[in-house]
Amino acid sequence: MARSRKDIHNSDIPNLCRACEARHRGICGALSAEQLIELNKRASRRKHELGATLVRDAEPVTRYSNIISGVVKLSKLLADGRQQIVGLQFAPDFLGRPLRTDSQTAAEAATDVELCSFPRVVLERLMDETPDLERKLFEQSLKELDEAREWMVTLGRKTAPEKVANFLYMTALHSNPEAELGDGALVQFDLPLTRSEIADFLGLTIETVSRQLTSLRKAGIIDKVNKRGISIADMRKLKNLSGL
Repeated sequence: MARSRKDIHNSDIPNLCRACEARHRGICGALSAEQLIELNKRASRRKHELGATLVRDAEPVTRYSNIISGVVKLSKLLADGRQQIVGLQFAPDFLGRPLRTDSQTAAEAATDVELCSFPRVVLERLMDETPDLERKLFEQSLKELDEAREWMVTLGRKTAPEKVANFLYMTALHSNPEAELGDGALVQFDLPLTRSEIADFLGLTIETVSRQLTSLRKAGIIDKVNKRGISIADMRKLKNLSGL
């Protein structure tokens, strides 16, 4: 006889889901063990290399994904072929727009990325069954809206030093969710964008971005670890410089 939902315990949760950030901090935290088992049967995990196209702008939506690791770059393609970066997504963000038949932006792997993907019809049925899942997706949409509004202020009103500091600070927080202000811990992460892309994202020139990074390094606020690696010694000071 089939077990009821209340008879399904944590021991029944698929192994891939147990340590997954999307279950603990993402949308899958709203699902019961029974629903996780069902979703896992239809889901597929895949790794994508830096630069891989994950979703094309205006293409039909057939699947959604949880970002398991890495950073995804969202962009819009203009009529003349120019591309504008409009956002970044980090693990365990949800990639896609429920209830939309076509994608609104292109998505590209800004770093090596691992996605857990599942059919659109499965997720939308689970949304109908589970108000908490709908709430989780609504909360993420509101978070992205708040970030977009904050970014409008950054692009429209902040100075070049504030823009670069703001970008580093927000990337550090997304890359290190446990980072605490003022605890003295060194925060390390890889920049998800090249200097050229950072300049495009911030509406600055590459030279200006390079000058600001050099200034922050000379002030002892950041240090270069490797080609893309950055370490931040003082998150509080970086936040103050960002104008937040």
